[in-house]
Amino acid sequence: MLLTPDEKTRPADMAGLFELAPAKINLALHVVGRRPDGYHLLESIVSFAEHGDRLRFAAAEQDAFTLSGRFAGSLQSDDASSNLVLRARDALRSALQQAGIVAPPVAIHLEKNLPVASGLGGGSADAAATLRGLLRLWQADIPPADLDRLALSLGADVPMCLRQEPLMVRGIGEDMTRISDFPALALVLGNPMVPVSTPEIFRRLKRRDNPPIGQRTETDWLGFLATLRNDLEPPARSLVARIGELSDLLSAEGALLTRMTGSGASCFGVFASMGDANRVADRLRHVRPDWYFQATRTAGSELK
Repeated sequence: MLLTPDEKTRPADMAGLFELAPAKINLALHVVGRRPDGYHLLESIVSFAEHGDRLRFAAAEQDAFTLSGRFAGSLQSDDASSNLVLRARDALRSALQQAGIVAPPVAIHLEKNLPVASGLGGGSADAAATLRGLLRLWQADIPPADLDRLALSLGADVPMCLRQEPLMVRGIGEDMTRISDFPALALVLGNPMVPVSTPEIFRRLKRRDNPPIGQRTETDWLGFLATLRNDLEPPARSLVARIGELSDLLSAEGALLTRMTGSGASCFGVFASMGDANRVADRLRHVRPDWYFQATRTAGSELK
């Protein structure tokens, strides 16, 4: 069920158990190979933002799923085959029931604050938050390796979204190493509200054996990130010209680093402080009110 914006009570603020599904940011993304089954091999430095979708979980007499938020209209609320929240619920319930653990009906509310199919990992983050939230609600446990396998069955990005911490990710997303010294970064996220076809972007890749992410030799993380790239950005720009326009807007506002995240069309700009990021996001909302802009910061040990 889709809830209208004019309701007096914000559903995700009602009493219940909450999980944030933070935006996933690919600060660098190198395409370094391709498996025989067609999956691309990637190397990526990933972090997670303070902003994202919000999910609420509550015990119920029967399963229910509702939606609200700016981008709720982009989702189908009742299709368990395409809705990652419902797929995560059903997969986890099945795994728990096979282990003899009760997983009773649940009402789930998703407040959709991130653009859909935007390179911010929204669907994967929602699925990961569903797994975390339902394990808490059902007071259940599952071995970490089994949970990772279940998450990977839902999508390559879901295991990393379970962790919500800075990571070096390799393979198709299953090989993850925590980055313990990664700083928090002040960002402005932007999206030109143009859908992007991930399969088409991969089809347009000129090379699938690009150089990997090497060892960090610079002490400054931002300096190191500037030497890296997103290999999906050139084909995405050739497909959607507004990605270049968005990147130029962020650069013109003084971003220290600007790059596309994931397969697009979202881009991020790194700024010196959250004060700068908030001011830039406010200005860009006036310049392009039909686009998405959000000031945020990434997970990390400190803000630099």
